[in-house]
Amino acid sequence: MSMNMNAGLFQQQTLKMAMTQELMQAITLLQYSTQELTAFLENKMEENPLISLEQPVSALFQPTYDRKKGKQHIKNTYDSNDWIEQLSGEDTLSLEQHIMSQVNHQHVSAEHQKAMLFLIHNLDENGYLRIDLDDICEPGMSSTILKESLDVLQQVEPHGLAARNLQECLLLQVKAEGVNRLAECILENYFPEFVEKRWKDLSKKIGVSLKEIQQVLDYVQTLNPRPGSLFFQEKPSYIVPDVVVEVVNGTLLVGNYEGNSPNLHVDKGYMNQMKSYKDHGVQRFIQDKWQEFQWISKGIQQRKETILKVMQTIVEKQPFCFLHGLHYLKPMTMKEIADELGIHESTVSRAVKGKYVQTSFGTLEMRIFFTTSLQSVGHVEDISGMQAKKNLQVAIQNENKQKPLSDQDLVVWLKEEKGIILARRTVAKYREQLGIPASSKRKRYD
Repeated sequence: MSMNMNAGLFQQQTLKMAMTQELMQAITLLQYSTQELTAFLENKMEENPLISLEQPVSALFQPTYDRKKGKQHIKNTYDSNDWIEQLSGEDTLSLEQHIMSQVNHQHVSAEHQKAMLFLIHNLDENGYLRIDLDDICEPGMSSTILKESLDVLQQVEPHGLAARNLQECLLLQVKAEGVNRLAECILENYFPEFVEKRWKDLSKKIGVSLKEIQQVLDYVQTLNPRPGSLFFQEKPSYIVPDVVVEVVNGTLLVGNYEGNSPNLHVDKGYMNQMKSYKDHGVQRFIQDKWQEFQWISKGIQQRKETILKVMQTIVEKQPFCFLHGLHYLKPMTMKEIADELGIHESTVSRAVKGKYVQTSFGTLEMRIFFTTSLQSVGHVEDISGMQAKKNLQVAIQNENKQKPLSDQDLVVWLKEEKGIILARRTVAKYREQLGIPASSKRKRYD
C-alpha cells in the first residue's frame, strides 16, 4: 500500500503570548521583597551609568483608597523617626571586659589570663563554650591550665557563663544560689528524666512527691538559659511595610508606604555628555541603557500599583478583620483576589510574597490574610485556620492544668463548643505552630 504526500507551503494563524524582556522584568520586580528590590537597583546602578538612586529621607503614607467612598485622599506625611526607633549611642560593656574586670582581682597568673581570654573568645552568643578542652592545641596552654581557667570563668557573674550545655548552665546557677538542694540533685543526676517529664519514675528514684518536682521546675524556669545574650545584642532589623491600612473615623484607608526603597532617576549629566559623542557605538550603548532604565522604571511602578490593588481588594473582602483584629479573618484564597482583579493567581502570589502591610494591630506579611476554609457545624460563615488557632489557645489557657486537654479532647471541645471540625493531626499541627507543648508536658502537680 503506497501513500502520496504532497509537500507545500501553507499559512496558519495561532495565538501565542511572547515572553518579552519587558514582561520578564515586570514579573521579576513584582516578586522581589523591598530589600531584594533595593539590592537589585543598587546592582543595576553599577551596570547602567544612566541610573541614579536617591535614598529615601522620610517615609510618606499616601492614602489612595477609601473603602466606603472609593476615592483619593490628601497625602499625609510621616517622619521616618516615627517608624524606626532611634537606638542609644552608648556603648555596651563587652563580655570580655565584664568577665576580666572580675577576674583581675583574683591575682591569676599570666598563663591563666591568656587561657581565659582564649576561652572567652570561643563563647557563643548565649555564653556557652562550644569547644572541647581536649581538642585545644594552643602554645603555653596545658589541659590543666585550661581546666583551671574554665573553673574561674564559671564562677563569675552572670552565673552560667562558659557552660558546655544547658544542663551545666542551669546547674552552675543553682549551685551559685545554693538555696535548692533538690534542684541541684535533679539537674546533676536526673536531667533527662526531668526535662522529658518522666516524673513518676523520677519521684520513685529519689523519694519525693510530684508536687516537689513541680516546684523544682517552677524554680528552674526562673533561671537564665542564655546568660551571655545580654552581651551579644545585635542591632534589630526593622520591617518596613509596602502598604498601610488605616482606620480613620471608622473608614478604612489603603495607601502605599513610600520611602522604603531608593527612588530611581536618570543621571542627566552623564546622558547629555554621552549624547554629544557622534560615535555610533556610543549612541547605541546610550540607547540600550535608556531602554533598560525605562523598563525598570515602568516595572517598579507596575509593582507598586499591583501590590496596592491586591491590598485594596483584600481590605474589601476582610473589612471586619482590619477594623476589629485578626480573629475576624475569614477564609480567603488567592484565586478569589485574582478573579476579582482579572489577573492570574500567580501574580497575586508574587505580589504578596515578602510584602508587608502596616495595620492598627501590627505590621504583617500580606500572605497571612489568605487562609483555607475549615469544615464547621451550624455556622453560616466559614471558619478560618487562624480562628481555629485562636480558639485552641483559649481552650488551653482555660484548661485544668492538673488534667490538661489532650489533642483528642481538643478535637471534641472545638466541635461541641465552637462548631469547628478538625482532625486530631490538624489540632496537633496547629498546637505545634503556636508553640504549645503536648498535654503531658503541660501537666502540673500542684
